[in-house]
Amino acid sequence: MLDTQETNPSAAPKRPQFRVPEIFRHSHSLLALETTRNGGVGTGPYSSLNLGTNTDDNPDSVRRNTELLFNEAGIDSSRTVRSQQVHGTEILHATSPGALQGYDAFITDTENLFLLIATADCYPILLFDPLNRAVAAIHAGWKGTAGHIAPQTVESMRRAFGTRPETLLASIGTGISGEAYEVSLDVAKQFPASCILPPATKGAGPRLDLGAANRMQLEEAGVSSASIESSPFCSFRDTGSFFSHRRDNGITGRMLSIIGLNQSGENPL
Repeated sequence: MLDTQETNPSAAPKRPQFRVPEIFRHSHSLLALETTRNGGVGTGPYSSLNLGTNTDDNPDSVRRNTELLFNEAGIDSSRTVRSQQVHGTEILHATSPGALQGYDAFITDTENLFLLIATADCYPILLFDPLNRAVAAIHAGWKGTAGHIAPQTVESMRRAFGTRPETLLASIGTGISGEAYEVSLDVAKQFPASCILPPATKGAGPRLDLGAANRMQLEEAGVSSASIESSPFCSFRDTGSFFSHRRDNGITGRMLSIIGLNQSGENPL
């Protein structure tokens, strides 16, 4: 359940609100979540759980929100991996924590190492290989999706860990829905016709269903359709629960999607 209450800037920080993909709920020793914009601190367009380090929000608010989230989820802040994402297809096999540049996907089989993806319309994709105990986190905007970053990540897991795609569990998180995502003809031409919706109004551009495109690519890579969960929410439409770069003209916060293997052997969420 999502908390859609607005935050009172003068009130004490609220508990960070996040959703746990159902497909991962019964996976032992796995932590996986996707934040909303609710809880924490923050005002104006960044209200309130902004976790984006590349926004114009007060850095102290971002640090405080991150601290609140990690405390709530039981994540050691010194054991995280994140990158300044560039809408590319570079994938890192992470073995140690760090704040990096230029990667849009991570894979790891290292325990107690948590992979972070920031989004505000692009799609976060989380993968779990329960047999080889490995995970991945993917940032898939239209450029990354056109570059097949999701199937490339599946292949990277196969090479690194022996992952078999048919055993993977996948969560396609919250992004901008096809109904809300108008694109240019040049962008639309890079995707299958089944992922393109007609213009919403006369004179508008076609619309792109990025969630469907990524699901299709995962299935083509060998991931079972029954093992792929897609978020029912839309970052653009669901104003009270999610940030949206397009809806808010670029002046907005970021959500985080996180996945990692716990040493404890139990799913903490």
